Parts: sequence; structure tokens; C-alpha cells
Amino acid sequence: MQDQTETVILRIPAVRKMTGLPTSTIYHMMAKGKFPANIKLGYRAVGWLQSDIISWIDSKIIKQV
Repeated sequence: MQDQTETVILRIPAVRKMTGLPTSTIYHMMAKGKFPANIKLGYRAVGWLQSDIISWIDSKIIKQV
């Protein structure tokens, strides 16, 4: 049987809630390559892979330990 993993795409309100960062900081860090890149969903819609955001948060926790 094939392992099925669910791909979850988060919009900016969910990313802000998970990271505690404001939108402007997320985009600023993204421009500097210090935050996961978003993916284009439509003409004016973007999202982030939940797995990328979780990995980014985990990397911040590891650096603190």
C-alpha cells in the first residue's frame, strides 16, 4: 500500500498565527532568504506549505537549545 501524505497549504493568517510574526516581517525575511518562499495559488493568492513552516519553526527551536 502506498503511503499517502497530505499536503497542507497555509494562507498568511495561519502563517502569522503559527510564527507570531507580522506580515511585513514574513515578507522581509522571505526577501532575504531567511523564511520559506511562498507558492503562487492564483492571480492574487499565495500560500506556504505547512511542512516548510513547521521545519522553519523547528530550526529556530533547535538554535535556541
